[in-house]
Amino acid sequence: MKPSLILDQHFRKLEELFSASTFEALRDLCEVHGGQNWPMPNTRIDELLPKAEFYVAAQPVLSASGVARAQNLRATIEVSGAFRTGLDYEACFSRGIEVLSCSPGFRTSVAEMTLAMILAGGRGLVAEHEAFRHGAERWLDDRESTDFSLYGQTIGFIGYGQISRETHRLLAPFAPNVLAHDPYLAGETENVTLCDLETLVARCRVVVVAAVPSEDTRGLLSAKLIERLRPGALVVLISRAWCADFNALVKAAESGRITVATDVFPEEPLMANDPLRQARNVILSPHRAAAVPEGRQLIGDMILHDVTAILDGRPERQLKAADPDLVQGLVSAQNNIGVLPNTS
Repeated sequence: MKPSLILDQHFRKLEELFSASTFEALRDLCEVHGGQNWPMPNTRIDELLPKAEFYVAAQPVLSASGVARAQNLRATIEVSGAFRTGLDYEACFSRGIEVLSCSPGFRTSVAEMTLAMILAGGRGLVAEHEAFRHGAERWLDDRESTDFSLYGQTIGFIGYGQISRETHRLLAPFAPNVLAHDPYLAGETENVTLCDLETLVARCRVVVVAAVPSEDTRGLLSAKLIERLRPGALVVLISRAWCADFNALVKAAESGRITVATDVFPEEPLMANDPLRQARNVILSPHRAAAVPEGRQLIGDMILHDVTAILDGRPERQLKAADPDLVQGLVSAQNNIGVLPNTS
C-alpha cells in the first residue's frame, strides 16, 4: 500500500508548485489526497490524519491533540514560504515529525529578480524610461552620480542564505568582490568575505537585503547604517521590509544620496495614495520576485525529492528543516509582517 499524503496547497495552485511530470511521480510514490485548487475541508483533513505519513499545506494546521492523532505522520511541509502559526512545533519535535519549509524553492526566481533589480538600478533603466515619458531623457549621459558598471563591483549581502548564494552564482560573469554579513555562518565561505554590517555598508556599491525575517533581524539595516552607505549606493530589498528601517531608506533615496529597489513593503498592498509611489530614486516591484510562470515549480521537485528520501531512510533534505531553537522567532516575525498572504 502506498504511503498517504495530504495535499492542501491552496492558496497556491497545484500547477504553480508542480510540473505535470513531478506531480505524476508524486502520485506514483504516494496516495495523494487533495491537490485541488481550493481549500480542503478541515473535516476531510481530520479524517485523513490518522493514516497520513505526509501533510503538505500552504500552512499545516495541527494542534498537540492533532499531532497525537496523527500516529503515522513523518513530516509536515509548508508551501507558503515561511513557518507560521497553526502548527504545534514542540509537539512535532517531541514526536520526531520533520517540519519542513518550501522557502529554498524560491531561490532561482527570486535571485533572477534580484539580478534584474541590480542591473536596472545600476544602469538607470527605470529612471531614464520615466524621463522619456516627459521628454527629459539624457542622451549619451553617463549619469556619473548614480550609474555604475557591475563588472568588478563590490556587492554586499545582508543574509547569505540560498537566495543570496544563487544571486552570487548569477553574478559570477561580472567578477564581483562579494562581502556578506550573516551571524549564522561560521568560518570561511568560498569567494565571500564575511564581515560586520558597518564594514559592509561602508564598502559596497550594491547592498542586497536578503535576511530571513525574525525577531533578531528586525530593522537590521538601521537608520544609522543607512547614513553610512556610500554615496551612489544601490540597496535592493528582496526579503522583507521588516529587515530594514524602510522610512530611512526611502528618505535617503529621495535625498539623492542612494537608490533603492524594493520588492517588499511594510504594509501590502501599498495604498493608492501612498507618497512612496512618487518617491525619487526608488524602483518599486509589487512583491512578485517569485511570480513568474514555472518559477515556483522547484518547490514541487524538492517535495518529491524529500518525500522519497524520507521513505528510503536517507538523511539529505532539499527543503528547509525547522530549527527548534529558532522557529518561534521566525513565527513571531511572520505574525507581525504586514504582507499579503500569498507572498514568496
